[in-house]
Amino acid sequence: MEKWMLIDGNSIAYRAFFAMPPLTNSAGQHTNAIFGFTTMLLKLLEQEKPTHVLVAFDAGKITFRHEGYTEYKGGRQKTPPELSEQFPVLKELLQAFSIAQFELPGYEADDIIGTLTKAADEKGVPAIVVTGDKDMLQLASDKVTVAVTRKGVSEVDLYSPESIQEKYGLLPLQIIDLKGLMGDASDNIPGVPGVGEKTALKLLHEHGSVEGVLDSLDKLKGKLKENIETHKDDAIMSKKLATIFREVPIEKSSDELRYDGYEGSKLAEAFRKLEFKSLIERLELGANAGDAEETAQASAAELHIHVIASDNDAPLLEQLLRALEKTDKNGLYIESIGENPHHAELIGLAVATEEAVYALPIAVLEQPFAAKLREWLEHLDKPKYGFDLHKLELALLWRGISFNGAAFDVQLAAYLLDPTEASQTLSMINERHGLPAVPPDEAVYGKGAKFKLPGEDILYRHLALKAEAIRRLTPLLTEELSHSGMSRLYFDLEQPLSRILAGMEHFGIKVEKEELEALGNDLERQLSTIVSDIYKHAGTEFNIGSPKQLGEILFEKLGLPAKKKTKTGYSTDAEVLEELAPFHDIIPLILHYRQLAKLQSTYVEGLLKEIRQETGKIHTYYRQTIAATGRLSSQFPNLQNIPIRLEEGRKIRKAFVPSEPGWYILAADYSQIELRVLAHISGDENLKEAFIHDMDIHTKTAMDVFGVSADQVDSNMRRQAKAVNFGIVYGISDFGLSQNLGITRKEAAHFIEQYFEVFKGVRKFMEDIVKDARRDGYVTTLLERRRYLNDINASNFNLRSFAERTAMNTPIQGTAADIIKLAMVQMDAALRERKLKSRMLLQVHDELVFEVPEEELEQMKTLVPEVMAGALELDVPLKADVSYGLNWYEAK
Repeated sequence: MEKWMLIDGNSIAYRAFFAMPPLTNSAGQHTNAIFGFTTMLLKLLEQEKPTHVLVAFDAGKITFRHEGYTEYKGGRQKTPPELSEQFPVLKELLQAFSIAQFELPGYEADDIIGTLTKAADEKGVPAIVVTGDKDMLQLASDKVTVAVTRKGVSEVDLYSPESIQEKYGLLPLQIIDLKGLMGDASDNIPGVPGVGEKTALKLLHEHGSVEGVLDSLDKLKGKLKENIETHKDDAIMSKKLATIFREVPIEKSSDELRYDGYEGSKLAEAFRKLEFKSLIERLELGANAGDAEETAQASAAELHIHVIASDNDAPLLEQLLRALEKTDKNGLYIESIGENPHHAELIGLAVATEEAVYALPIAVLEQPFAAKLREWLEHLDKPKYGFDLHKLELALLWRGISFNGAAFDVQLAAYLLDPTEASQTLSMINERHGLPAVPPDEAVYGKGAKFKLPGEDILYRHLALKAEAIRRLTPLLTEELSHSGMSRLYFDLEQPLSRILAGMEHFGIKVEKEELEALGNDLERQLSTIVSDIYKHAGTEFNIGSPKQLGEILFEKLGLPAKKKTKTGYSTDAEVLEELAPFHDIIPLILHYRQLAKLQSTYVEGLLKEIRQETGKIHTYYRQTIAATGRLSSQFPNLQNIPIRLEEGRKIRKAFVPSEPGWYILAADYSQIELRVLAHISGDENLKEAFIHDMDIHTKTAMDVFGVSADQVDSNMRRQAKAVNFGIVYGISDFGLSQNLGITRKEAAHFIEQYFEVFKGVRKFMEDIVKDARRDGYVTTLLERRRYLNDINASNFNLRSFAERTAMNTPIQGTAADIIKLAMVQMDAALRERKLKSRMLLQVHDELVFEVPEEELEQMKTLVPEVMAGALELDVPLKADVSYGLNWYEAK
């Protein structure tokens, strides 16, 4: 039996955008509306099991309703670009779902859905309408149910004619009359002034319709009668505007709405691009592990694979070593299980030569007869071509095997060639280059709870295929790097940095467990005091960590104004509490309690778990192939996000100490590196002047934008100037700036315009870089790092706008990322050349952290800022501020 599901695309996406926290993928693309929409869609598909699905969209701002009333929807603020840019991507995702979508110029999504529900009524087909707009209740019928989202998009209220009657005492079509009388501010439908929902319902219960009310004016009294009489034309027009048009010329047949489910591989690829890993796992969209053997056998059919399983296979090992001596072209792959290389389990190795591929278990590599193969791995002058050699080196180091001679890393090269590609697996890189198929790992091992090592034949064929893929990909990717002008970036920066990072990570940073525990005890004492104070204000004890209990205390017992509700009761999220702060002294206490509780659980207890017992250190892991801007990402644990705004958060750094007695921690932090890069790239004289004369850039910006002298710049002016300075670097919109500063979008837009009037060079740079991007299809950093912008010439405004903003900020952010990496490579060389004992331990955004013996302290205080300032020559000076102490806290 047929069942239709008709979704109001704009309404649901809008609801999802404001309900979900900000989300972006590694390409910097906003995805929160898409994610919220998708989770709602999946839930409804499962619950409703429709046979036909259509998502309707508004085709533009102008509809037939504007012909009679030009101010229709005129009060709405411009859609935030952070939302606008998501619509084209959402529509692409719907294609991956194999779900029909439709829009038509001159009509709204409501009208399209209204027309289709009329067809459903006529055919006697049950239908469900999904929307965030209660105007749609007018469509409810015996066959049509209207599902209106609440609590963001996580839940819906279902409306039938019976439930509408029960809630409002109205028939579905009387919803139009309700809007006619009370209006709708969101659509700029005027209605009658002074008539709200309660009054409108009373009038309709008595008189039935707008026309009935107007015919009965003599029965009304006072101000109400006067308002309706004065605005009767508005009431008639408002009713007309609120009426959904149900005769849209839709060129889709019901067969085109048929939904037979999605194709797993197609949807998985779409989710990968959006980086919706949780949805891939939830829907189990990985490859079918049962097909692994067949795929591997087919792909490996032409390969000569030799497995070295024990010392009985020593002749095969000799054969491999002779092949490696004949040519330095090879493909090395070592399989490790687990994302964290500090704890990864090595299971096997494969080396591809021109004649054959050799595979062996790691346990065999460690046996005496394999000593020469270990020597080859350790030899600096024997080149190795591999995949994720950084992780490989770390995993081998923890196994007691040195690794040298990294000549080429397929993953690192593929990332440079397209940093916006979400999937840099060997299988995908191989597929993109049209080489013989390598099954994805999940096809061989399964995933999650289903993970299991396959039989030896399948395992070693799989490793052999990977090694051979590396051997074939190496010359192709080397040529692509050369063609794109990124050979120097790869060979002089990224590849040497990979080796430096592995050394830093393996060495680690010493952490005083006792200091962390003491901090934890101090936090416990503070939390205990705060809890007592909260209980005093509440007049009772309760579970502060329970949103349900907290909501009851705040909104029922203390009578604070409730802002919104969640599935389990009142919302007590940070946004709600911050708005309530002026109303009661308990609120700041609760906010502070949450901050301290997070420090205690996430950072104190979390870091204590990460201390490696045998070293007494924390060993983070830096990823070079995650961020599209080129920034490093820290994992296992992330040492780049220790909160330092709160003093209690800064104190966590006290536990990070030198590994040698009598040594110091020295930290050097680039000062406003991205704004200095902007000054150089844009050539703006005002910006350059500020940095050349070592002025406070935010004060200088405030002076120029507000037209005041330095002594007239107050803290609020400087705060606003700082927000717009950094906002410009990150391509901020008027919406984003208004959120940051708590001002209107109009004020934010004016502020940005004032900025560009002062810094004309910045405006010209941004205009020119967009032109260059349209011509070339990509933008580059000063070191020629590329970022492709496939949508820079798109006809779709939203896609094009996102690409334009990316074009503007990528050269700035990417160059800043390149500079700190350059500084690391040059600093490593400087330490070696001078034979210093000092060690580089961490990179935290624009900061480098070292441990330094006392006798080298004065030299390092000079050397580090010199190297960092000279990492790349700009038209304005680079500046690094240096501090030191007995721990990381004192060094800041």
